[in-house]
Amino acid sequence: MCNPKLRNYKKTEKTKKSNRDFIMATETGSGRGKGGKGVVLGKGSKGAKASKGGKRIRSKPGQQDALKGITKPAIRRLARRGGVKRINGLVYEETRNVLKQFLEQVIRDSVTYTEHGKRRTVTAMDVVYALKRQGRTLYGYA
Repeated sequence: MCNPKLRNYKKTEKTKKSNRDFIMATETGSGRGKGGKGVVLGKGSKGAKASKGGKRIRSKPGQQDALKGITKPAIRRLARRGGVKRINGLVYEETRNVLKQFLEQVIRDSVTYTEHGKRRTVTAMDVVYALKRQGRTLYGYA
């Protein structure tokens, strides 16, 4: 037999409304998109904190000097492609510095295009327009 309390149970209008609100809230999620938890703000005193809002800054190993990722063999391959036969040892560091300056200019212009478009993602077209502005037209990404 059925429990008499459950048999006579009728949902009132108030409980129906609150259940509907709960279902809507769980379906829409936390309002942070697909990214999951995101950055935890103000939890604990460990780690370095930025001056703005107390966000934690995570340092990733090897990120301190990203230019070392442009390895000596990679620079050597680029030089070979350009027709260079023999390379002085001082060329590698100078190449890294020139590459850094070039990328800073392109990224600065790309981010300017992105901000003007009121977006938060830099698109391929932003980079194409930034290169075109510097006189280095790039085809194939339209």
